[in-house]
Amino acid sequence: MIELKTPQEIEEMKPAGHFVGSILNELREKTKVGTNLLEIDEIVHKRIADRKGAQSCYVDYAPDFGTGPFAHYICISVNDAVLHGVPYDYTLKDGDLVSLDLAISVDGWVGDSAISFVVGKDKDPSDLRLIKSTEEALAAGIAEAIPGNRLGDISHAIGEVAAEYGYPVNLEFGGHGVGHIMHGDPHVPNDGKAHHGYKLRPGLVIAIEPWFMKTTDEIFQDQRDGWTLRSVDGSRGAHSEHTIAITENGPIVLTAREGDPLSKLYN
Repeated sequence: MIELKTPQEIEEMKPAGHFVGSILNELREKTKVGTNLLEIDEIVHKRIADRKGAQSCYVDYAPDFGTGPFAHYICISVNDAVLHGVPYDYTLKDGDLVSLDLAISVDGWVGDSAISFVVGKDKDPSDLRLIKSTEEALAAGIAEAIPGNRLGDISHAIGEVAAEYGYPVNLEFGGHGVGHIMHGDPHVPNDGKAHHGYKLRPGLVIAIEPWFMKTTDEIFQDQRDGWTLRSVDGSRGAHSEHTIAITENGPIVLTAREGDPLSKLYN
């Protein structure tokens, strides 16, 4: 069921979005060559423990698309992993492409966001191009999140960017409603038909999350942890995500980060 938020409830969601955005900014600075994935997970654990009213959305999370409870505080996907990456004892190497996906509840409201970047000095231009495509697709999707448009307008805008870059699009996982829970209705695919689907209304809060892989749209679940989704051909993936609220005056990016080009939409 799609639930619309009141203006007051959107205000109450802002602290969670700001908290998630601030942690991702911190992690971007601290994640370097030589950083262990478990160190990143522990930083998030400590930040949540130190924040009154904050709770992890991932610890003990056990949906049907995973195997057992997730049991960590952040999703970290590296190189050919693109979604739901389980932190493990791995030390990042020069040129690794890292995607961090973080969802936290603060005082009962959820913020959900993701970033991708390459660590070290050996940055493959094709990796940077892939990341840029997801960021541009995210911006394009957010621009369509206005009252009177359709859900398909958001999806179509994302898919158009992917097509311009020449990347295939997987439709199994995409954006979603956000509120008191991390994953709710509606589902927001990363491609679709313009002017089709649910009519966008003020009060709709959704996570928009383009994720693309270089040369395939097919994924498989890594059976070593039962969660991490990887490309079937070993090609790298990237992921960008924001939680946004649709208002009468346009979209508000609840998880915008300092230095983020979309920070002007944070209100």
